[in-house]
Amino acid sequence: MSDREQAGKLARTLLRVPVPWAFVLTYLVGAGLDTTFHLGGFMQDYSFLTPAGSVVFILGAALAAWGWVIFRRAETTRVPGETSTTLVTWGPYQFTRNPMYVGLSVAYLGEAGIQHQVVPVILLPLTIAYLNRVVIPLEEERLHAAFGAEYERYKNRVRRWR
Repeated sequence: MSDREQAGKLARTLLRVPVPWAFVLTYLVGAGLDTTFHLGGFMQDYSFLTPAGSVVFILGAALAAWGWVIFRRAETTRVPGETSTTLVTWGPYQFTRNPMYVGLSVAYLGEAGIQHQVVPVILLPLTIAYLNRVVIPLEEERLHAAFGAEYERYKNRVRRWR
């Protein structure tokens, strides 16, 4: 089996963990470490974090939900790794190719603010690395196969993360 085939097999295996759960599991590990070792204790003095975190969480959740609703209305898959039937380029997809992932990342940071926790923020790059190295490349490969030049034009016009 070639390296590319092995990488594809690994990506399909890793995709069995739904992306929202990757965020949840990373957050829970960080929260557990934060609580166990009292690493975020100094954050309790910053009472503004709770309302600010709430606003950030709501904005992130709204962005993720908006992207999900648009995919649902377009009747295309919302499952990473499955081939889309429609190339969605409107709504938040005009500004970022991955509004659901951006929204989940923002909501994650908001939750950390609400809970006054620091370790989950330190661990967030692990989830983003997972998205960038495993999930998104597979999605982009499938989009390119399904939509070819149309997807390439969209990809050149709109950034992955914004």
